[in-house]
Amino acid sequence: MSGTPAVVLVALRLYNTLTRRLEPLEPIRSGQVSMYTCGPTIWNYAHIGNFRTFLFEDLLRRWLEASGLSVFHIMNLTDVDDRIIREASARGTDIRSFTEPFARAFFEDRDWLRLRPAHVYPRATDFIDPMIALVQGLMDRGFAYQGEDGSVYFAIDRFPAYGRLSQLDRRELKAGASGRISADEYDKENAQDFVLWKAARPEDEAVGAAWDAPFGRGRPGWHLECSAMGLALLEREGLGPVLDIHAGGVDLIFPHHEDEIAQSCAYTGEAHFARMWVHGEFLNVRGSKMSKRFGNITTPRDLREDGVDPGALRLLLFQTHYRQKLDLTDDGLAAAREGCRRLGEFDSRLRRSETTPAGEENDFTPWGRNLEQKVAGALDDDLNAPEAVAAVFQASRDGNRLLDLGIFPAAADRDRWARLLGVLDILPAEAGAAAIVTPGGGSGVAAGALSPSPPADPAEAEAWAVAWAAARAAAKGSKDYKEADRIRALLAGAGWEIRDARDGRAEVRRVFP
Repeated sequence: MSGTPAVVLVALRLYNTLTRRLEPLEPIRSGQVSMYTCGPTIWNYAHIGNFRTFLFEDLLRRWLEASGLSVFHIMNLTDVDDRIIREASARGTDIRSFTEPFARAFFEDRDWLRLRPAHVYPRATDFIDPMIALVQGLMDRGFAYQGEDGSVYFAIDRFPAYGRLSQLDRRELKAGASGRISADEYDKENAQDFVLWKAARPEDEAVGAAWDAPFGRGRPGWHLECSAMGLALLEREGLGPVLDIHAGGVDLIFPHHEDEIAQSCAYTGEAHFARMWVHGEFLNVRGSKMSKRFGNITTPRDLREDGVDPGALRLLLFQTHYRQKLDLTDDGLAAAREGCRRLGEFDSRLRRSETTPAGEENDFTPWGRNLEQKVAGALDDDLNAPEAVAAVFQASRDGNRLLDLGIFPAAADRDRWARLLGVLDILPAEAGAAAIVTPGGGSGVAAGALSPSPPADPAEAEAWAVAWAAARAAAKGSKDYKEADRIRALLAGAGWEIRDARDGRAEVRRVFP
């Protein structure tokens, strides 16, 4: 194995698909982690099932960085494969023109869902030279051969470790001329010599998907692309030929990741292409796997158009462990939306509360330490996001109780909350700022002079809500509880909520239906 001796730097343990065991993360290089995540094939809009995988990978990246590790994150964009060529040909355009709008859409959806950008997004068509070099190297080493159809194939019977990731029965493998497959996607029952380089066809030439190579004009097979890009970028960064983590969806275990291991290790001579293989489960929509056949493909832009908050969607997806199937339902989204709103309310209240001086301890001191311990323990345990989310909700309930009692956090307590919420990032995107109304701190405007409807301008609407909240405080001070209740209902109808504290103050904030 190349690199310096492994050093365990974090308590994180992940389920390694390669060994089928929970294992501690042991970075090859002290303080650094290299991570490759399979990105979208930009032949269409990425759907929410794709983004479930991307979000668990985002959580993994954030937790690694929060644990003090430097992460080099690669996410590829597949911009040449069978589907892209077929669709570009049907539209009478070239593959670059066809895929570019879907690449832009992916980045828009990524930003909406708050995924941290990868450090590099290699596109397959920009790495043709490394792909040709990889194919030639495999041919020179005896692991690949050219078929009579002009395409180059990987000989799986010459790589004894083939099948270890997906746990194939090698006795059933088909190899040689009678066992070749040129399609990009196939199942375990069709495990056979897979294509590395596809001989050019007229339809490839027509859409700009053919390149010259010593072994004939053609294009890369899908499985070749990630190996070539990953190895080239690792070399460029001086990180050696082995990744710390390779992640993706369970549908990529076979054949894609299995083939990546074979061609990468056969080329480099290393025992591994990645030390840790991590895979996320499927997302279903109302009980069915997303597919065009069922007509239930859902994309982030569909949810955005429906008014779903990205914080609520992140919350929903993190409430199920990444290795468990998740069913996306309207009820689930509604519950996540409400939970996200409640967290946003507490976050605003915590940030705007008084601060206990540094060095003074109160009941908020164990609150912050307990939250940190529980969230860290959960995420270190194979990214147990559901348990981490549960700890956050419990902390918000306990924190609200302390604030109601007039007990306030120290700056360190707020910092712990903010740091841990920054990893999960499940607060609402449009959480309105909360305003504090103190007893006797009225606006000076009588309730009768206030409009029952808020102004359209957001800043003026907040001033309107604060004025009504002050009028309500005055009504409560005069023991006119009927009027106070009327004002609360009026504000609620306009999308504003009042929360009373035991010290007499009230917090008013915009909530979003």
